[in-house]
Amino acid sequence: MTLQMDRAALTAFLLRDFGQVAADFAVERADTAGVALRLIAAERHLRPGGTVSGPAMFALADVAMYLAILSRIGPVALAVTTNCAIDFMRKPAAGRDLRAEARVLKLGRVLAVGDVLIFSDGEEAPVARAGLTYSIPPR
Repeated sequence: MTLQMDRAALTAFLLRDFGQVAADFAVERADTAGVALRLIAAERHLRPGGTVSGPAMFALADVAMYLAILSRIGPVALAVTTNCAIDFMRKPAAGRDLRAEARVLKLGRVLAVGDVLIFSDGEEAPVARAGLTYSIPPR
């Protein structure tokens, strides 16, 4: 399998097409195993108690899977989430960034399915797990 977009291309795509949120994320890795994406935790991402909120973790999972799919198919901006289920398994460490590890499990002509594990910096056990399905527009 050949990657269509590497780390630099995914970062440039985020800046160009999703500039409103690009500063929240850093693409750490893009390879045949998947994509690693960091949420740079800021005050706006926190809930009372100082941990990253559920909606911010959902956004991290969604963007990570989107980029993992684009790494395989190229810059298809209109690929969209059709389903997401997320399990919040433990509280993230207060004041720390989160890292998502996304992998594509099935890539078809019109649907892609994958999963994402989310980790709190410095912790080995995941804080959340998400399963996502994306619709890929006709090319």
